[in-house]
Parts: sequence; structure tokens; C-alpha cells
Amino acid sequence: MTSMPSLPASVRLSLWTTAAFAGHLDLDDAVRRALPDLDAVDGLLEPLRLWGDLGEQVLCVALPRPGQIATMPRSSAELVAAATEAGECVFVPALGGALVPTFEQFGPAGDTGWRVDWTTYDTEPVPVHQLAALDEREIERGLREQLIDVAGELDALDAPPWAGSGLRGEADERTALRLWGLPPGVPPRALRVIQLAGTVAAACELGLEQAPTLDGTTHARRERLLRDLLVNAETALAGATTAGAQTLAGLRHTRS
Repeated sequence: MTSMPSLPASVRLSLWTTAAFAGHLDLDDAVRRALPDLDAVDGLLEPLRLWGDLGEQVLCVALPRPGQIATMPRSSAELVAAATEAGECVFVPALGGALVPTFEQFGPAGDTGWRVDWTTYDTEPVPVHQLAALDEREIERGLREQLIDVAGELDALDAPPWAGSGLRGEADERTALRLWGLPPGVPPRALRVIQLAGTVAAACELGLEQAPTLDGTTHARRERLLRDLLVNAETALAGATTAGAQTLAGLRHTRS
């Protein structure tokens, strides 16, 4: 394996583990299905198994960035720093507890692989009403509205997200992977928002990776628009995933 997939590991792990907590498959199998792209996984099964044995029903996800930690549970500064650096974590809302991944590439050139080590942290439990307030319809509407606004501003700046002949094709290829690896049973609305948010996030990441081709002021404005949209897309992705996980756990009715 030479590259990591675009859909965050914590998103896939949240949904597959919740399906295992609900009895739809064995936990070991859930972890394998969630992380088939990783060659070595350590520090994950033991805490997940303990939480499941203690009655936890759902594994939630957060995708924090510096200054943007709204999707995380109340916790220590140590966890916030680790999760922000990783850009992702999973947590159990009823018992309190989180897992943060650290990815590492290993092996000689031409024959590399990826390993992930998960570190456990304590958190405060998340109030039930806070999770129940997640509404996939509102999440989708807010993201679509911002997407329209940003597209209009980029058009006015004459600063498209991908300013290069080969970049649009790369964007399409990257976003095509966004739904890879999700379990059956994710409700349609949550799945649609995951698809939208994941696609938008992938497009923003690609746009931010390209070298400046515009004047300094226009480039700075374009970069700010894409970064803001990326943060909101990842927040929407985390919210839709957690809402979908709650439905898989039988904690809420399916919302169309």
C-alpha cells in the first residue's frame, strides 16, 4: 500500500463498531472491515471490547482542527492536542472515553505499508440531548448553503478550486473513494450527508494542496474560503456519522 484513503479511519470505525455493539457482526470482524487498508493496528480492540462489555451502544466520531473542537466531548487538554494533531478521534458518549489514532508509514521504498496505533483517553460522558440534537437535515442544509456561497465567491474571484488541467480529474478520482468501506444499514439521509461532506472535504483538500497560481491577495482569499469550507464539511461529516451510528444502535428513528 502506498497511500491512505480519503475517508477518515474514525468515520469508518465509528459505524462498523456501532454495528458490532448492536450485534450485527463480531467486533474483530468490524475492525477488520473498518480498517482493511491498514497493515497493522494496535491499541484498539481491548478498549472497544471493554466498552461494549460495559454496555456502550454507540461509537461517535470527531474531526477536530486547531480552534475547531465543537464535535469533541469535554476532556483534557492532552486529548484535545492529540486529536487536533491527528485530525480525528472516536469516543463513547455514555461511559466517557476516546481513542486517537497515530498513523505511521513503514518499510523500504517501493514496499511500504501503514500502521496505526490507538491511544486511549478519558472524557466526560456526553449528554443524551446533545447527541439527539444532531439533525441530518439541518446539517445537510447548512453545508449546501455554504457550498453555494463559496462557489459564488470563488467564481467572483475568478479562482476555481482546481486551477490546472489535470487537477479536476484527480479531484473526481479522490472523491470517488469517499463512501468506500461503510457498513450496511446506515440510514439514507445520513449516508447522503456523509457523501456530500466527504466529497466537499476531499475537493477542498486538493484545492489547498496546489501551488499558488494567482496574485497574493486573491490566493489568500481563495485559501481562506476553502479552509472555512473544509472545516464545516468535516464538522458535517462527523455529525452525520454520529447521527447514523445512533440509528444503527437503535437510539433514534430513521430520518429520510
